Amino acid sequence: MTTPELIEFINPLNTSHCKPEGEIGPLVQDSRQVIEGSVFIAIEGTEVDGHMFLDDAVHQGAKVIICEESYYTDAEVCVIEVENTRILVGPLAQKFAENPAKQMTIVGVTGTNGKTTTATLVYQVLCACGKKTSLLGTVAKRILTESFDSKLTTADPIELADDMRKMIEAGSEYLVMEVSSHALDQARVGGIEFSVAAFTNLSHDHLDYHNTVEEYASAKKILFDSLPEEASAIINMDDEQGTHMIGNTKAKIVELSFNKNANILENTPNGLKIEVDGNVISSPLVGDFNAYNIAEAFLICKELGIDEQKTLLALAKAKGAAGRMEQVVLDNSSPQPTVIVDYAHTPDALYNVLKTLAGMKSEKQFIYCVFGAGGDRDAAKRPEMAKAAAAFADEIIVTSDNPRTENPDLIIADILQGFESTENVTSLTSRKDAIFKAVEAASVHDIILIAGKGHEDYQEINGEKHPFDDRITAREALELKAKGEL
Repeated sequence: MTTPELIEFINPLNTSHCKPEGEIGPLVQDSRQVIEGSVFIAIEGTEVDGHMFLDDAVHQGAKVIICEESYYTDAEVCVIEVENTRILVGPLAQKFAENPAKQMTIVGVTGTNGKTTTATLVYQVLCACGKKTSLLGTVAKRILTESFDSKLTTADPIELADDMRKMIEAGSEYLVMEVSSHALDQARVGGIEFSVAAFTNLSHDHLDYHNTVEEYASAKKILFDSLPEEASAIINMDDEQGTHMIGNTKAKIVELSFNKNANILENTPNGLKIEVDGNVISSPLVGDFNAYNIAEAFLICKELGIDEQKTLLALAKAKGAAGRMEQVVLDNSSPQPTVIVDYAHTPDALYNVLKTLAGMKSEKQFIYCVFGAGGDRDAAKRPEMAKAAAAFADEIIVTSDNPRTENPDLIIADILQGFESTENVTSLTSRKDAIFKAVEAASVHDIILIAGKGHEDYQEINGEKHPFDDRITAREALELKAKGEL
């Protein structure tokens, strides 16, 4: 892109020292990534304002500065002043990457719980149907079948556009992506046109950022407000926010309700059988909450024009996302407790998972629940997590999650305030000790739920990520128990 092309695209408030000399780029929003010829766009973030680093960007070799305030420098740098850089960065990132979003059919999934499972199921179905598909989400980013670590549910606009460019170069026809409330509020998906968008549900989470449930819901609603007429909106109408989500959408509305157009036919430890719009869907996934994820995945694929019979066959084999109701088993056949690892880290998610397990257990089986809560996040949900655990678990061990910069013992203390009785509650700060204690105490007939971290293979403490995987730790404990050493 040239400077005149950039100015024409932006339609700025003011420009200075902008000479039409050759190609410019890349586009960056982190001054530490600036190289000679870069276009630096200053974004006012939640913690750091990029306008503080304009001089640094110039010193590093930026050729163009895009900002929201008047800026003067003696250097030969083009300064472009605009009203709002945050709204601009998404479309501009797509422009610099040669508009990859316009070259794929894009599905966006938003909601508090179920985003990852629903998006992963759609990805697995499309791949099984021979469609060249990529995935962006909490667990991982996948460019076709190649997997990369995912730092955020939804990346920043520049990284997102670069990832999409790589997907196009790899031959992707479809992209399925989770869309977080933070990303919508911060305009990270600006410049991306979704063909299908889905709403899973909304419950207590992220109120440290959004302040109120109303603000949280409004952030989710942005996805549906921005859909064009030719798009489809798949909405869980059993959620009280479902009607709110579609209040201003121009898109075709596809409603999902297990009170109207869907039914659960079977829900056993071996899987689900549901009916949606007259189609019977079998799945190895379990639980009422997964019935919604499966149903939404089916409706998304239907709106994409995928053959219904092929979708049904693919869903019958699709295992969903790692760390979601994932059972930990030993290679040998020795009797062991049923150990399940799940990402449930909100009160609603924890309640639903435990309710599912409670519905499957026999009278003699006990449910052990190991959980904590993340530090530097919504503290109001901590006692609510306790209430969710107390509703169905027979024995509860409260432990550390990702304490980040908080004292884990203080987080645990916040959680403990939510219990009416602590007679069946233990607290252990060490997550490893908590998992080992649950495995040691449980009989071979019991069920252990280890909740909160799911697929994560680290524990974040004081800014550092330490290797830790609930699944590996649980397997180690089971192996020791099988040898009689625990």
